[in-house]
Amino acid sequence: MEFIDRLLTCADCGGEFIFTAGEQLFFFDKQFKNDPKRCKPCKSKRSGAAMKTGTGPAAAGLSRTETRTECSACGIETTVPFKPTQGRPVLCRQCFQSKRAPTTGALVTAAATAGMVAGVGADHNAVSAELLATAQTTQA
Repeated sequence: MEFIDRLLTCADCGGEFIFTAGEQLFFFDKQFKNDPKRCKPCKSKRSGAAMKTGTGPAAAGLSRTETRTECSACGIETTVPFKPTQGRPVLCRQCFQSKRAPTTGALVTAAATAGMVAGVGADHNAVSAELLATAQTTQA
């Protein structure tokens, strides 16, 4: 199939623009059914205006999905900002944060242990010796 340049009228400004043979080939390859309605300047104004008002999906006209569901841990009804996947637990804010808390505590403990192993300060060495002695007595 051979394409030739065509003259189209912009739906916004009413001006004429050329729908090139290369663009027609692209539309054909992508299986687009309709010809373009706007010239390039109007198209860029239109797409640029949506992004200037804000950022993220809400600014682009997409709404954030809120799904009502039941918390897998405590059973209370809650809303989540995604569609739950079948077979995966959904947690309310409180249960989610309580499950995350041990991770941060473990990091603090790991940092303290690393500091003691590195020998930061005499107090840490005394604590290390005391912990070692307590561990040895409880194992015996």
